Amino acid sequence: MRVGRQSICRPTPLFGEDPFPDRRPDVPGAIRCPAGFFGKALPTGPALADGPRRGNRPIRPSTMGRLQPTSGRKTDYCESMHLSDMQIPEPLTRMADGTIKQRNPFTGTEAWTVPGRADRPLPTAIPEPRPVTDAGRVCPFCPERVLETPPEKARILDGGEIRQRLPLDDLADSWAFRRVANLFEIVSYDFWEKNYGYQIPRSVHEWMERYMADPAGRAHVQSVLRMKKLDDSDIAAHAPALFGGGHDLILSHRHYLDGATDTSELAGAGTLTPDEHADYWRLTIDAMHDLYRQNRYVAYVQVFQNWLKPSGASFDHLHKQLVSIDQRSVNARTEIPKARANPNLYNEYGVDYASKRNLVIAENRNAVAIAGFGHRYPTLEVWSRSAALQPFEHTPDEARDVSDLVHAMHAATGTGIPSNEEWYCAPRDTDVPMPWRVLVKWRVSTLAGFEGGTKIYVNTIDPWTLRDRVVPQLLDLRAQGAIAQDINIATECSCRVNSLKYNPALH
Repeated sequence: MRVGRQSICRPTPLFGEDPFPDRRPDVPGAIRCPAGFFGKALPTGPALADGPRRGNRPIRPSTMGRLQPTSGRKTDYCESMHLSDMQIPEPLTRMADGTIKQRNPFTGTEAWTVPGRADRPLPTAIPEPRPVTDAGRVCPFCPERVLETPPEKARILDGGEIRQRLPLDDLADSWAFRRVANLFEIVSYDFWEKNYGYQIPRSVHEWMERYMADPAGRAHVQSVLRMKKLDDSDIAAHAPALFGGGHDLILSHRHYLDGATDTSELAGAGTLTPDEHADYWRLTIDAMHDLYRQNRYVAYVQVFQNWLKPSGASFDHLHKQLVSIDQRSVNARTEIPKARANPNLYNEYGVDYASKRNLVIAENRNAVAIAGFGHRYPTLEVWSRSAALQPFEHTPDEARDVSDLVHAMHAATGTGIPSNEEWYCAPRDTDVPMPWRVLVKWRVSTLAGFEGGTKIYVNTIDPWTLRDRVVPQLLDLRAQGAIAQDINIATECSCRVNSLKYNPALH
């Protein structure tokens, strides 16, 4: 049964009942909850005497997140969420002048949005357009410059087949996305070798020997080592980093859109088709799994995507990065004690909190997208609803649904806005269930002295304004067939409670 279409974040009052009472006539098999609309407070009714309870308190439906005045106070507060359970401060507070104070319930990051700043036009990071002269050779990631990157660890073909550890002769064949080592690693091969005694696995070593047994392959490796300013005569010492290191790139075939006439027509994640993005996604997940398997000392693999130079990208060419590290991330170390104390943390203070604040943007069967809160930058969040924790443990359908929503968020963002895509997963060595979530952060402001001194970040777009920018774009993109057609948007979303099934108690 496909997830229905209902209010963008209308909390259903039908606790314990079927939340999908009627079907959408325009999509066979689809279902719909009673529709609501942005900012409209619906009647909450009396407490549900026979409904679910939290401790001794009956749970009441929300008022759709409308900010309610508090009698006798100088500020208006978002409705209470029983946050005292975890001593987590209220994530969203609107002050009397309209300032919105945000606090991330997981990391504690504090951000303020000041009235009026969100009305400014968003800057574009694309340089002044020039005619496209040689689309296949713009940067080292382009298809006609494959010899400027290290040996190819894997590629995914147009039909979805993943081929591993290719010989040099195959580099001339067509490809959709390819995986190579990063020449300039954040965590180097030397780090693993000298601190842990790490050696590349036998299968990788055999591939390296086959590759360099070919004179052309050996010449390629030597050429790449010279790019790194390394002594190519000591190839045995330096080559393993190119074949079995822990910092990889996933490169897209296109630099510009097909048929582009000027340099402003960049090919970003949102310009891919849903199927192309799913292939990009699959190769990234496969690479993540492989990095864990080949090095037992890896505690966490961070996946991210920097789009355009203000976000940290070296080239304006679509690519993801994967970096292996030997410890849990700082965010994970902050979140794990909270998630251990409250196993349902990410439902209660993530997606369900967003639902009650009218911040759910889109959903499909296995994922949900919300306007995030408590971030340094305006952030779109996509959460997996799967019971599986790691991306490579998801079924193909589950991974595809997460891919489709992330693709839709990029498409709605557009190629002119610099962004960081960041994956958050449970560290491999934790016993605490944590759901896979992907954040798309708009890098539309620059951190300055105020943020450095106070650690309070000025986020220029509040979550509701972000929602209102993105939803019309999604509706247009779906009508054009540019994003997956089974995505429910805004008032079509079910907003069902506890939809993230990472928590074993919900199975």
